[in-house]
Amino acid sequence: MAASPSTARAINDRLALRLLQDEGPLTATQLKTLTGLSRPTVADLVERLRGSGLVRVVGESGAERRGPNAKLYGIAADRAHLAALDVRTDSVALTVADLLGTTLAEASAPMGGEDGTGPAVEKAVSLLERTAKSAGVEQLHSVVVGAPGLIDPATGELRDSSGLPEWHRRLMAALQERLPANVLVENETNLAAVAEQRVGAARDRDTFVLLWLGQGVGAAVVLDGRLRRGASGGAGELGFLPVPGTSGLPSATGCDGGFHELACAAAVEALAVQHGLDPAGALGSGHGPFLDALARRLAVGAAAVASVLDPGCVVLGGRTGHLGGPGLAARVEAELAVLSPLRTEVRATALGDTAVLRGALLAARDAAQTALFPQEPSP
Repeated sequence: MAASPSTARAINDRLALRLLQDEGPLTATQLKTLTGLSRPTVADLVERLRGSGLVRVVGESGAERRGPNAKLYGIAADRAHLAALDVRTDSVALTVADLLGTTLAEASAPMGGEDGTGPAVEKAVSLLERTAKSAGVEQLHSVVVGAPGLIDPATGELRDSSGLPEWHRRLMAALQERLPANVLVENETNLAAVAEQRVGAARDRDTFVLLWLGQGVGAAVVLDGRLRRGASGGAGELGFLPVPGTSGLPSATGCDGGFHELACAAAVEALAVQHGLDPAGALGSGHGPFLDALARRLAVGAAAVASVLDPGCVVLGGRTGHLGGPGLAARVEAELAVLSPLRTEVRATALGDTAVLRGALLAARDAAQTALFPQEPSP
C-alpha cells in the first residue's frame, strides 16, 4: 500500500534532516542528489523545515551560480540546547552543547563524602545551572545523566543500590524539579558503548561488546546496531560472572568472587604491586609480565562473553582499557584466541575518559531531535 501524502512528507523531512545533520550544510541541489527526490519535492520540504525553525539559510555555495540554488541550508543549532553529565561516585563532569552537539561550555567538580547528600545534590545542580548560564543558554531542552548502577527499564530510573551514594538517585529528582527540561538517566557503560559505536573504536561494527574496566566492572551489549539492556536492565553485569581464580562465588548482594575480583581497579593495582610496579603508572609502563598476567585475567571474562554472544569484537573501555591501550588489547586478543574457537577482535577504547560524556551528549541530541523533528504519522 502506497504511503499517504502526509506520511511521505514526514519520511522525506526526516531524511533531509538526517542528511543536514550528518553531511550539512547542503544546497537544495545537493539534497536532491542525496535523497533522490524531485526538485519541487525538495523545495517544498526545505520550506516546511524552515517554517518549523529547524532549518535556516547558513550561507551560499561558491561552487554554484548565485541564486536560490546556491543557498546553503543547515540545522538551526540554537533551536535547542543540551546537557550531558558523567556522574561518578566522587565527581561530576558536564557539557552544555547546541542541537548539533557542538560544545558551548564544560565544567567538573569533585564530590567528596564530606559534602553530605543534600549539599552534594545542590552542588551538582548548581554547577549545571552556572555552566549553562556561562554559555548564554537560558533553557535546556534535553539533559542526559550517565551514572553507575542499573536503570529500571519500566521507569527509566536509577535503581537502588547499596554501592552508590544516596545523592546519585536524588540528583535526578532535583534536576527534574529545577530544570524545565527532559531529564533522562542511563548506565555509564551503555553510554560509553553508544559513543564508541558512533564516534569511537566500534564505528565499523553493528555487533560488539564493550568491557568497562574501572572501579567497577561491567559490559554493554550492542547487537545488530541496537543497545540491549535485558529484561531488568542488567544485561552486561559481568562483575557477577563466576570465574576461576577467585576467592569463591559471587552472591545476589555482592560481586566478590565474580569477575569483578579479577578485573576491577583495585585488583589491577594489587596485581601491579605483585610485579613490583607503582600502581599509578603500571598500565603505561610497558612491563610485559604484568600486562601478560592482566591480559590472562581479562581474557577469562571476554571468553565468557564470546562463547555466549559471539560478538566478533570486544572493546576494552574504562580506565584500564584506556591506559592499557592497543598493547593490552592485543595481549587480551591473543589470550582469548587460546580460550575460545570463536574469532574475536579486541580493541582499545578510542575515547578514553570522555566516552561516557560523549555518549550522554549523543543521547541528549537524539532525545531532542526525536522531540523536535517531524514524526512519521501513525497509520
